[in-house]
Amino acid sequence: MFTHRDLQELRDTSLKMQGWIRKQTFSPQMEKTLRRFSSWEVSELIFKVNQSTFRGRLAMDPALPDGEVEEDGRQRWFSLDEINEMRRKMKVNRKSLLPYRPAGKRAIRVAVANFKGGAGKSTVALHFAHAAALDGYRVLCVDFDPQATLSHSMGLSDVNEEHTVWGIMARDLVHETDRMNRAAQGAESGAALPRRKLPASITEMGLGDLRAPDFIKPTCWSTIDIVPSCANAAFVEFASAQYRHMNPDWSFFAAVSRWLDQLPDDAYDMIIFDCPPAIGYQSMNAVFAADVLYIPSGPGYWEYDSTTSFIGQLSEALGDLSAGFEGQFPAGKVPLPKAFLDIRFLLTRFEPGNDLHRAMFDAFRKVFGDRVTEFPIEHTRAVEQSNRFLSSIYEIDYRDMTRETWRRARATFDKAYEEFRTNVCAAWDKLEDKA
Repeated sequence: MFTHRDLQELRDTSLKMQGWIRKQTFSPQMEKTLRRFSSWEVSELIFKVNQSTFRGRLAMDPALPDGEVEEDGRQRWFSLDEINEMRRKMKVNRKSLLPYRPAGKRAIRVAVANFKGGAGKSTVALHFAHAAALDGYRVLCVDFDPQATLSHSMGLSDVNEEHTVWGIMARDLVHETDRMNRAAQGAESGAALPRRKLPASITEMGLGDLRAPDFIKPTCWSTIDIVPSCANAAFVEFASAQYRHMNPDWSFFAAVSRWLDQLPDDAYDMIIFDCPPAIGYQSMNAVFAADVLYIPSGPGYWEYDSTTSFIGQLSEALGDLSAGFEGQFPAGKVPLPKAFLDIRFLLTRFEPGNDLHRAMFDAFRKVFGDRVTEFPIEHTRAVEQSNRFLSSIYEIDYRDMTRETWRRARATFDKAYEEFRTNVCAAWDKLEDKA
C-alpha cells in the first residue's frame, strides 16, 4: 500500500537528483549564465550583415564594444548587452538595426497553447523568446504551466508559489472584491448591494499589497524577464474554484489581463505565455489576455485529433464566458466576446523525409488553410540535445558540436521565428492604441 508519505519520499529523492542535474547543466553556483556570441554569429546570424562589413564598422568606431578576444585572436565574442549597444549605435546602409515596434502601442501578447502534452509548447515559447531577444526585443515570459519547464529552462528553480500566476489571480481577487464593495457603498445606484467578504486565509497573505512588478523575475538574458511557475502552483485550479465561490461576480478569466494592463506600455515589446496542457483557470487567463494565439502540434494523427478537440473546447469555453459575463463590466475594461488578432497553427517535431509527416502537414493546411505556418519546426539531434540540457539552440555554443549540425537546428527555429515575427508585427499594427 502506498500513501501520500510514500509519494513525498519519492519526490524528495527526485529533488536531490534535480539538484545534481542543475549542477551539471548550470554554473557551479547553480545559476544559469548566458554565453557570449561570436563575431560570426553577431554579423551573419543576428545583424545579417557581411562579416567584413561588421569588422570594418568595429575598427572605424572606437565607441563600439570591443568584446572579448579568444587566445588565438581569431574571433571576438560579445555579450547580449554589447550586442544591443551595437544595435543602437550602428546602421547598415543608413538603416537602423533596431527591431520594428509600432508607436503608441503596448506590448503584443502571444499565447502558446494546446492541451496535448508533448506538443512542444515550452520549446516553442523558449526559442521564440530567445530569438526575439537576439532580435533586439524586450520580452516578458509568463509561465502558466505548473510543470514549470519554461521557468526551469530560464534558470529559475526556487520559486515561491505566491509569486506565480496563482499569486496574480489571488491578488486580483482581493482588488476586485474591494472595488465591488466600494461601489456597493455608494448612494448613486439607490440600491444596497451585498458586500462580499473574503476569508482571512486570503486577505492576510499580503498579496493585495504587492505591486504589479513584484511578480516578475529577471533571467540570465538581460532583456528577458519571467513570471515563473512551480509545482506547488498546481493547486491553482482548486483554489480558483474556491475563489469564485467566495465572489461569484469575480471575472477570474481576466485577472492576468488586468495585471498586465498595470505594467507600463513600454516596459516590454513582446509578452509570451506558455500554457498548461489543459483548459482550466490558468489557460483561460492566458488565452483571454492574448492578442495572438499560437497552437503548436506534432505531425501525427492523434496530435491532429487532439488539436481539433482543443480548439473546439476552447471555443465552447470562450462562448460560455461571453454568455455568462457580458454586460457586467465597465465598457472597454473587459471586452467580450474574446477576439484574437491572429491565430496560427505550428507543426513541431517535423521530419521532412517522413511520408506520414508530410501527409499530415498537407492535412493541416487543407483544414486550417493559411492559418498553418509555412515553416514547421524540424526534429534534429541538436534540438533534442538542447531540450535535455534545459537550453535553447541559441544558448548552445556551436563549438560543442559540428557547426553544420548546429546551423541546421538553428535554421529551423530562425525560419519559424521570422514567420512568427512577421505575423506578430502584422497583428501588432492592428492593436488599438492604448487610451
